Amino acid sequence: MSAEIKKILEEIKKQGREVLTYEESRKIIDLAGLPLNKMALATNTEESIEKAREVGYPIALKIVSEDVIHKSDAGGVKVGIKSDEELKKSYEEMMVNIKKHYPSAKVEGVSIEEMVEGTEVLIGSMTDSQFGKMIALGIGGIFTEIYKDVTFRLIPITKEDVKEMMNEIKGKKLFEGFRGLPQVKKEELTNLMLKISKLIEENPIIKEMDLNPVVATEKGLITIDARIILE
Repeated sequence: MSAEIKKILEEIKKQGREVLTYEESRKIIDLAGLPLNKMALATNTEESIEKAREVGYPIALKIVSEDVIHKSDAGGVKVGIKSDEELKKSYEEMMVNIKKHYPSAKVEGVSIEEMVEGTEVLIGSMTDSQFGKMIALGIGGIFTEIYKDVTFRLIPITKEDVKEMMNEIKGKKLFEGFRGLPQVKKEELTNLMLKISKLIEENPIIKEMDLNPVVATEKGLITIDARIILE
């Protein structure tokens, strides 16, 4: 799988691009062995309805555009859509919102995604000019930027590093199944973090990676959103 990942990243670089498309980012995550929610791409209302029926309601609708950085803030994310009628209305509202917030954005389409609920975790990586490749773990979802509850380690990491990182999170009670939310299985999270560390170590061309959120469900961890930027 690592050879296939390298091939994809090198091809993107040859095209003169640094930011992977949403679909490309998900492909890399999938090849690295990380679990993903069900997703289908659509380019118009009719196709969206067709794909939503395949994925199965309720669904989440997300804008697909390299130019739209903060999707939620721009009205580029709609969740809990339960019918064709709701989807049609949400699609139309989304396109109006994106046009208003990002007038010159190139919109590739929308992603129709399986709704996954649970405890939201942030996992990512960055390249520090002084220290090099680092991996991040923190509280995920819409509260990431409010709480900034994130801890870092240099890559490569060990199981002990992940254990320490979990303990450093101020909101670590969330990981333990706070107020009925699913518990984050520590062994599963450790394995996932080690896979990401290996992915970055083997592909230093990856400058940044943002998996937010990774959702802990009763069945296990599932990656919902992925963004990868190359050097």
